[in-house]
Amino acid sequence: MDALRIPRPDDFHLHLRDGAMLRAVLADTCRTFGRAIVMPNLVPPVTTAAEAEAYRARILASRPAGSDFEPLMTLYLTDRTTPNAVRAAAASRVVHGVKLYPAHATTNAAHGVTELEALDDTLDAMAEAGLPLLVHGEKLGPDIDVFDREARFIEGVLAPLVARHPALKVVLEHVTTKQGIEWVMAGGDNVAGTLTAHHLMLDRNDLFDGGLRPHHYCLPVVKRREHKQALRKAACSGHPRLFLGTDSAPHPVRAKESACGCAGLYTAPTALELYAQVFDEEGALDHLEAFASRNGQRFYRLPVSEVQVELRREETPDPGRLQVEGGDEVLAFHPK
Repeated sequence: MDALRIPRPDDFHLHLRDGAMLRAVLADTCRTFGRAIVMPNLVPPVTTAAEAEAYRARILASRPAGSDFEPLMTLYLTDRTTPNAVRAAAASRVVHGVKLYPAHATTNAAHGVTELEALDDTLDAMAEAGLPLLVHGEKLGPDIDVFDREARFIEGVLAPLVARHPALKVVLEHVTTKQGIEWVMAGGDNVAGTLTAHHLMLDRNDLFDGGLRPHHYCLPVVKRREHKQALRKAACSGHPRLFLGTDSAPHPVRAKESACGCAGLYTAPTALELYAQVFDEEGALDHLEAFASRNGQRFYRLPVSEVQVELRREETPDPGRLQVEGGDEVLAFHPK
């Protein structure tokens, strides 16, 4: 097919940052997506309903003229998050999930959780309120290889957590491994997973193609080709608990190309086109609508959009560099 119409999709994992960066990147998401689950790892992090409401107001104020984009807010789970904070978030009607970052696992994760078992009462409150736990699934430790962090987290942390809290809704975000995909697909209706376009398109060879490629560096890192192939097969299978989450994460070029480069890829400008390319290559364009426009909406209990978007088979220009107030630039991901 040369053209495809689907309900306007939503992005179920997005970083918008704040301030000048928010104002620079938001239009790229608004152009394609109707709603997005917005990550709370600002500095300082979004840990209360009041902070989520204030951040939401800043996002709404930064929308392009005429945009009806709706940010769906999240709280940052810390060792001090209480059941009452969760109940207040649920009552606010603007918070749609609580994000689990293991401490120091990724960008701005210094406030992440160190002892998850100590938060069982908080997790029970989340289950009662119907707020999903959104998981960055990596286990860190001096004896854990960076490429094994996801598998070790699932085995040692996530599987026991779901067993302790069978009523809790859990999203394993940006799944990167065969083990992660198998765990999600074997789970119950309370378990789901998001997949990024870049993890469907890159493997770890791409990090070192002709030299070190900092603009292909993300966390969790891209894995072996066999894992990428498992992700692509699962994404394109039509499985009802796998859905679109870009994990689009802008960083200034100067921070990506530094002695200790930041992790994250900025995919928002062409995210839907990138997913469509993968589904087309896998002969599964008939499953793109469910993945982008229906599965996540069902899991989060959101209505499917009545607006239609059209994808056409034509070359997508390289988005290049985005200018940010103050002189910074962000390089958009483009597969080459």
